[in-house]
Amino acid sequence: MAAIWAGIDAGKTHHHCVAIEESGRRLLSRRVANDEPELLELLTDVLALGDEVTWGIDLADGGAALAIGILLNHDQPVHYISGRAIHRASESYRGEGKTDAKDAAIIADQVRIRRDLHPLRAGDETVTDLKILTGRRMDLVADRTRTVNRLRAQLTGVFPGLERALDLTNTGPLTLLTGYQTPAALRRLGTKRLTTWLRNRSVRGADQLAETAVEAAERQHTSLPGEKLTAQMVHTLAKEVMTLNQQVAELDKLIEARFRDHRHFDVITSMPGLGIILGAEFLAATGGDMAVFGTPDRLAGFGGVAPVPRDSGKISGNLRRTQRYNRRLQRVLYTSALYSIRRSDESRRFYDRKRAEGKRHTQAVLALARRRVNVLWALLRDGRCYELTPPTALAA
Repeated sequence: MAAIWAGIDAGKTHHHCVAIEESGRRLLSRRVANDEPELLELLTDVLALGDEVTWGIDLADGGAALAIGILLNHDQPVHYISGRAIHRASESYRGEGKTDAKDAAIIADQVRIRRDLHPLRAGDETVTDLKILTGRRMDLVADRTRTVNRLRAQLTGVFPGLERALDLTNTGPLTLLTGYQTPAALRRLGTKRLTTWLRNRSVRGADQLAETAVEAAERQHTSLPGEKLTAQMVHTLAKEVMTLNQQVAELDKLIEARFRDHRHFDVITSMPGLGIILGAEFLAATGGDMAVFGTPDRLAGFGGVAPVPRDSGKISGNLRRTQRYNRRLQRVLYTSALYSIRRSDESRRFYDRKRAEGKRHTQAVLALARRRVNVLWALLRDGRCYELTPPTALAA
């Protein structure tokens, strides 16, 4: 009996598994349903082929979640290899055809020859919940952005002056649009009665908002075609945005409550710029276990904030942004660095120094994000919260 490598080309309803030995010869090639009994049978058959089996798979969640869960529950080593890596590797194998069986064989062979693939581990229950909650929040925020854009487009078609004057991401203007959407309606109501109407609905700054709206209405006396129907659409869209705002706010409370249960909550939120939501998204993107990455350099590379060399011939020292990275983590690192510039004097000084060196705004923020990865890594490693003056400096 010898070592065996098994590759799984994962799908939503079915997977294809290929098992190979050290020479690369196929020992098993099977299509299985994404169903527990069939997956358990596959596991039994593959384990019977050798003393030690190493698995590879091209999905880390979604349709592959059940297969991964079964393998991890049976203490099987599982490695993730991206679809892009499989596509590129396929060019070095014979034949141009693409089948599930070929992809599974490539996965198995890549797991056999590579030592840098990402191992999959059983997730922390809190981190798993945060992945679900933050993923749902991203969907809701995207829906809200699309709805606000539709609302702006509809309002611009009949009342462009009001669209320019209102911030449609705030509750007050949205409340206004649920009641009044046309210049004529606002002029008939007047500033005083509109102020009272808004105050009765607990709108902050009701007097200023009413004055702004009526002033915009006074500048437009032309009724445009489709105004009546468009006003109804504006009313509906404004209510949808308010509903989405409420759903996001409720989800934020759930995220905070779940995030507080994690052992790294105090450490992560102590970093300037990393609040509740960004901190929860950091955990969701990384899994919370820094040992998986090994070094802060690998974490920075995974997050897309570490430049990679692009040297060739006489050209050296040429750096470019990496193209393979976790975009969700990069957004967290970049956005938190932006926030920290406003909230931390140390971050502001670092940013200003990079700008003085001739770097563009984005380059300077990415450089700051890269430096913050080292700091956050050290904090998580030592289990201590961020301090402006590190303990070693105080001891000195």
